[in-house]
Amino acid sequence: MSGHSKWATTKHKKAAIDAKRGKLFAKLIKNIEVAARTGGGDPAANPTLFDAILKAKKSSVPNDNIDRAVKRGSGAEGGGADYQSIIYEGYGPGGVAVLVEALTDNRNRASSDIRLALSRNGGSLADPGSVSYMFSRKGVIEVAAGAGVDEDAILDAVLDADPEEVAVQEGGFEIITAPENLVAARQALQAAGIDYDSAEVQFVPSVEVALDAEGVKKIMRVVDALEDSDDVQNVYTNFDASDEVMAQAMGE
Repeated sequence: MSGHSKWATTKHKKAAIDAKRGKLFAKLIKNIEVAARTGGGDPAANPTLFDAILKAKKSSVPNDNIDRAVKRGSGAEGGGADYQSIIYEGYGPGGVAVLVEALTDNRNRASSDIRLALSRNGGSLADPGSVSYMFSRKGVIEVAAGAGVDEDAILDAVLDADPEEVAVQEGGFEIITAPENLVAARQALQAAGIDYDSAEVQFVPSVEVALDAEGVKKIMRVVDALEDSDDVQNVYTNFDASDEVMAQAMGE
């Protein structure tokens, strides 16, 4: 789950992605198209597009699909949709704050889908500003563990990019930066020959709500329902739970 680095949450997200690969491909392609429309079709001159393409490739999106999305977004090929970026705010069960990033060509459909996903699972849509103050925009880079990749190597590589945190996770590392330092940190990793899975600006919670196993199950149902919408790109929450509670919630 975006913005939450507990290992069991990450495992849950990967399982959900595997089950919804078609939806994932569509969302990644949409990101590429919007990035190309906003900043141009040259990844070398458009860092957002560069990272959107890399993320798609890491998820095995076919190169032809990626190329067509870039062409649609940049205007080199027709058929691109006029997507709007919208942030929705809400509450899940247990008072958990929920932020939803949507890219849609139909605002009414997106609003209806998101409101329904929340209300059917014990949550509710909230007014703008109700929960967003509990999150901060941060650059987040995910690095998988591998040969020659450890915390010291990553710190040495990104030190000049002024990272806020390098966190050790199950199976890898997470680098947190100020949004304006994300590209510099990513480029520093590349210069050091360190591969990374994704680099993007996300919402990271600054205030968290502790949940038990039952609470985790309830908020996961909300996240799954929201991510099932074609218009939803990312879902962020501010829940926190111990590794033991997460494992219990996931039935592990």
